Amino acid sequence: MNSKNIKRHLGNKLRDWMESIDDENVKAVVKENTIITGGALVSLLTGETVHDYDVYFRTKDACIAVAKYYVDKWNDMHKDKPVTLMWGKELAKATGSDNGSVKCFVRSKGIADEDEVEGNSVSYNFDSTAEEDEAVGMEHEQEETDSDSKEKYRPRFITSNAISLSNKIQIVTRFYGEVEEIHKNYDFVHCTCAWSSWDNEVFLPPKALECIINKELYYVGSKYPLCSIIRTRKYIERGYHINAGQYVKMCMQLNELDLKDVKVLEEQLTGVDTTYFQMMVEALQKHMEETGDSKVDTMYAMELINKLF
Repeated sequence: MNSKNIKRHLGNKLRDWMESIDDENVKAVVKENTIITGGALVSLLTGETVHDYDVYFRTKDACIAVAKYYVDKWNDMHKDKPVTLMWGKELAKATGSDNGSVKCFVRSKGIADEDEVEGNSVSYNFDSTAEEDEAVGMEHEQEETDSDSKEKYRPRFITSNAISLSNKIQIVTRFYGEVEEIHKNYDFVHCTCAWSSWDNEVFLPPKALECIINKELYYVGSKYPLCSIIRTRKYIERGYHINAGQYVKMCMQLNELDLKDVKVLEEQLTGVDTTYFQMMVEALQKHMEETGDSKVDTMYAMELINKLF
């Protein structure tokens, strides 16, 4: 698909989504602040099926407005599984720091799923990567079409960093900003094509196009190298190749982090958000409380991983 048709396709998708929004202020925010980037652009360029549309917003206020709209909708629909949206001072009070992000907090489980049965969240198989999100690694999202008998664009799944709607929309709350700012958090250059709603512009960086054509993983650096290393698995399954130098680059950045600090470990694993990793972090935190350790016990962590995966 060429850039003209990509503009038409994404403009139509945005308008279809906006028709489902019953708050005129939120509808205007979406119209003037939406960025779609990541795997959707790769799929459109190569003529493949789009698994989902990763949506970001160019301002913090826009991110908060849209996230609050869908968190409120979720809480109206699922009163037994409440979600709390936090940012700024409230987030700092809850977590001990405010890194500028907007986060959803789900009581006890870390995730909220509309398909949850009898209080037990669905366990998503970490090995099933075909539907992982290009930015935040959501393995759970099922293929849905506009013929879905339930309400279109309803909130279906919520983690601390993203709100997944039906009809393939994933709202990422972890980052916001202009296109260039968003891509500072990306790891592989082929994911850095983008579309902006306010001016209907498509961004097609030459290096990204080169890597898409050659199915090459080229690491440009990331704040989350552990997530990047894990994410290479799904791309290799999709036919991408990666040279050893790219792994060295990821490992060098990973070496700068203290993964025995449970908060650092949790932050690094958030981008590959699965029930198993959530369970692992919670178990590590509980073990540290019981033992009085200030750092993660590596042997205990390895035994835990063997049990969960």
